[in-house]
Amino acid sequence: MDPAAPDVTALALNVLIPDELQWTDTRRGVEFVLTTLNVRLLPDGGLAAKAYGRPTAGGRGGYTSFRVPDRPELAALIAAAADRAGRLWASHT
Repeated sequence: MDPAAPDVTALALNVLIPDELQWTDTRRGVEFVLTTLNVRLLPDGGLAAKAYGRPTAGGRGGYTSFRVPDRPELAALIAAAADRAGRLWASHT
């Protein structure tokens, strides 16, 4: 690594999950509808994602992460979001 280059330790983006791809999951007896993905770029170039949402009964839930199901349409959303973020980063002003 170039010693003059900044040491960037993380790149992350938040992605809204389209209504048709949202799902529910339960944590500590509370059901959540998952509406947002947090996607991180790992040092090896891979991607890691967690899902976040709100309780289906309303109100505010804690900032609780959920595993993203292994579904092709969610993997495609994550990949497309990373590609879009890369283009946005590359054209920053």
